[in-house]
Amino acid sequence: MKIQSQILVALGLGAKRNWHIFFAIIAGAIVGALFPAANHPTVNEIFTFAGQVFIRLIQMVVIPLVVSAIIVGIASLGDGKQLGKIGLKMVLYYAFVTIAAVVIGAVLGGIFSPGTNLEGYISPQQAMEAQQQFNATAAAQKENITNMYLNMIPSNPIHSLANGDMVPIIIFVFILGCALAVIGEINRPVVSFFESIFASTMKITDWIMVLAMPGIFALTAASVSNYGLSVFGDISKFLILIFVGFILQLTVIYPLLVKLFSKLNIWSIYRASAEAMMVAFGTASSSATLPVTIACCERRVGISNKICSFVLPLGATMNMDATALFQTLCVIFLTQAYGIQLDFLTIVMVCLFAIVASSTCAGIPGAALITIALVLKILGLTPEQLVQGFAILFTIDRIVDMTRTMLNVTSDIVVASVIADNENEIDRELLSNQETWKEVV
Repeated sequence: MKIQSQILVALGLGAKRNWHIFFAIIAGAIVGALFPAANHPTVNEIFTFAGQVFIRLIQMVVIPLVVSAIIVGIASLGDGKQLGKIGLKMVLYYAFVTIAAVVIGAVLGGIFSPGTNLEGYISPQQAMEAQQQFNATAAAQKENITNMYLNMIPSNPIHSLANGDMVPIIIFVFILGCALAVIGEINRPVVSFFESIFASTMKITDWIMVLAMPGIFALTAASVSNYGLSVFGDISKFLILIFVGFILQLTVIYPLLVKLFSKLNIWSIYRASAEAMMVAFGTASSSATLPVTIACCERRVGISNKICSFVLPLGATMNMDATALFQTLCVIFLTQAYGIQLDFLTIVMVCLFAIVASSTCAGIPGAALITIALVLKILGLTPEQLVQGFAILFTIDRIVDMTRTMLNVTSDIVVASVIADNENEIDRELLSNQETWKEVV
């Protein structure tokens, strides 16, 4: 399929699957402009309430989604052989691109300070409350650093679950997942239970996303009602930084990975996997794109089924480097908008938890804003406290979601290609000869 046709496919899928979200943003902006908060306070309160309901529903699924995703993902690595050489390379390469992504996000956010443009749109009272909460959390952590690290190890995992203490939860769940992966088939009852939890949580997420149109409409209308249409101009700097980060990831980090660890040509990989990249853009779902991703890798890139069947499914559920970049930049953006100053060590913690949060994202549209609550938790903050800032994020998330999904899928393909080259499991002739490629879409 020619590149022009691929772009048309992507745009067509994007318009078909996401028209209601774009309509909600446009309609919300128009209605918000027609009903300014100063003249129609009751209407604004209705919009704000509806938007908060949508955000609360999203918060509801965070813990079960994180717990089940980690356990299922680690346990699916299988026995010791699969946890061996190929598994280690996969983890190292995914770590390489993801660490690079969060560093890019942190540097862009720190240098260009996109959130400072939004300070005028945040309620002074909410900003003060968020600052006080952050300062209290930071003071408690600095007062006794030993206890801070000690408290990361859960003495009672059930208590941590009840309190929503995400760091102890993740540590316990990670250890449990590793144990389940090692003990073999005897783990099936427990793993099956968490597979059911994961599937159920994803179904609940699907139901919540049915409310995405009215939810985003309400959030957009509330923002414009409070601040006017100028809010879109003031977030353009933030939006540009996101896409700059994505471009750096695509044109610098992925080529660097291929150059350092293989003898492949990155542009040949991009050309061979273009259809998977375009479908990912159109669907905004790495899980929905997975069959096309596997087909591209086997029929065009020339990767063996052995590598594809192991690396790509795990990548579609756990490797979300573009999401990690986005979440890092979002947290910095939100804290700047609320007048919260982050020191270097706190930014490092944000980056680390963005890596964890991104790896627990379901491969479905809108998942990044669900798990961003995990990153905010280490700052003592919640999406509910930052509802005005979150409302702004939701107005731009869909187009960003489509782009970051494309990068996440591209990252999976690049890592699979490098591993296949390392293991002599790639057909170089097929990769370099377009005339032998089979149709994918």
